[in-house]
Amino acid sequence: MPLPESAPRTLMHKRAIECKGYERKDGLWDIEAHLLDTKSYLHTRRHGGRERRPGEPVHNMWLRITIDLDMTIHDVTAVTDEGPYPHCGAITPNFKALKGVTIGPGWRKKTLELLGGIKGCTHLVELLGPLGTTAFQATGRARGARDAGKPVTRKPYQLNACHVYQDGSDAVRERWPQFYTGAK
Repeated sequence: MPLPESAPRTLMHKRAIECKGYERKDGLWDIEAHLLDTKSYLHTRRHGGRERRPGEPVHNMWLRITIDLDMTIHDVTAVTDEGPYPHCGAITPNFKALKGVTIGPGWRKKTLELLGGIKGCTHLVELLGPLGTTAFQATGRARGARDAGKPVTRKPYQLNACHVYQDGSDAVRERWPQFYTGAK
């Protein structure tokens, strides 16, 4: 269901974020995110850059992480094709700091520790949240097949992470009955 009708308005800025997950032939997974910001009016890049027409990118940034099924990062590639300053892309090598990090509990905190503030790029760091959830979505079937028949001994990461998966919900009773805490 779309949002309800709003007051009359004019589009000024559009941010599009697209994430994709790919299974590789070597058993690893590539998870990619793309951020594209555009304006609906004529504007100029900072530091004397050329004029940008409506629809031309203000930000055009890419991030790829390569992971295994344990969600450990094996490689990272960050690219800034467009940014408001000519040297925006100079920070992209810093994203290699994610190599060896595991996506899971503490993911956001760890990414901010490694790449927050002056160590990274605000927009590329913003992509790490949806990139992490895309990694779980993309690898879910393969992780399920790998773990089929193994008993679930650790509390699932989804438990109490949203209202549907609160430990007393019907969804938890159905999916992880051993962790269900609601009425019997």
